[in-house]
Amino acid sequence: MVTNLAQGKQVFTSNAFLVAPDVPDDADGRTVVVDPGNEFDAVAEIRERVSDVDAVVLTHTHSDHVGNVSAVSEAFDADVWGFDPDHELVDHAIADDDLVEMGGYDYLAVHTPGHKDDHLCFYARDSGVLFAGDLVFANGSFGRTDLAEGDRERLIASIDRLLDLLDGDLREMHTGHGPSVTREPRRHVEAAAEAARSMP
Repeated sequence: MVTNLAQGKQVFTSNAFLVAPDVPDDADGRTVVVDPGNEFDAVAEIRERVSDVDAVVLTHTHSDHVGNVSAVSEAFDADVWGFDPDHELVDHAIADDDLVEMGGYDYLAVHTPGHKDDHLCFYARDSGVLFAGDLVFANGSFGRTDLAEGDRERLIASIDRLLDLLDGDLREMHTGHGPSVTREPRRHVEAAAEAARSMP
């Protein structure tokens, strides 16, 4: 079960996803927050839905994605996982090709720089779910490359690598901003790859 905790919030925030087992209180599945967002009460939103959080997982460390990290981590005594173990908010490193268990499914961590050096996407083949962070968005949009650490060629290479990993069973794409995609999400990733190559 994936819920966007930031839905409808009119503040400077990314989407913030609560990933919980499909069966409540499933002992075999970890409840995780992917990117707690910024400038809203994420702790209250979480407590409306679940009693505990096992971990916080970051797609990357831009401020709109991590502003609520400390509050969520402290409220639930949850460690924070991300690509860069030297970042002050990250307790444990997730390496490229690691498997990260969230909501009862194993997600492949894919290092996808271009928007930011520490950017990760997470893809679960069994459930057909992708967390794309700010790499790609609905309708063929793609992550900014005009910020520090941004690089268009690296972004294109990251999108291409992600496309190579995605199979025909991709059902849902949850992005760092804008709506999630539940209808032919792979086409949106393909469109982002084309747009990133063609736009100045």
